Amino acid sequence: MNVFRIRIPKKRVGVVIGSKGEVKRRIEKSCRVKLNIDSSTGDVEIVQTDEGDPVSCLIAKNIVMAIGRGFSPERAFRLLDEDAMLEIIDLKDDLGFSKNAVKRIQGRIIGREGKARRMIEELTGVYISVYGDTVALIGKSPWFEVAKEAVWMLIEGRQHSTVYKYLTRERRRIKRLEMDIWKRPEEMV
Repeated sequence: MNVFRIRIPKKRVGVVIGSKGEVKRRIEKSCRVKLNIDSSTGDVEIVQTDEGDPVSCLIAKNIVMAIGRGFSPERAFRLLDEDAMLEIIDLKDDLGFSKNAVKRIQGRIIGREGKARRMIEELTGVYISVYGDTVALIGKSPWFEVAKEAVWMLIEGRQHSTVYKYLTRERRRIKRLEMDIWKRPEEMV
């Protein structure tokens, strides 16, 4: 039996529980786990039930982490899809940026009036959340890698126009590849 213990911000505990425990129940039911939540500390224990499996326990952990990093439950439940991935980039601890640098980078990722984040989300279908000192992404491959690279380009200080051109170019390339996949079976007949 697997047990995961994670800590989420206290402000996000209410979102994990949901109105009348709705979100918590949905996580428990869909992933076949038991959630023990300590609202005073933000500690969440995810316990695999007898009918659950280790993979669904990991998915439940990712859903709770995603909600803890600022995603709405609806967006976090996208992780139930087996192709979906979650990545959390810690700007302060992992990358060593100062508090001021973190604020500047967050502003770059969000963009003026949310334009940069909206462009990345619309062109790739990958959700982005900027919360605390972290940037989190939820999406499917190959779009996930494209969105992640776009976020890294912004972190590294590339111009927004360069990032938008990259996104447009990659979108065209991936769409072309998808079209080729559909054409090939006809050519073989």
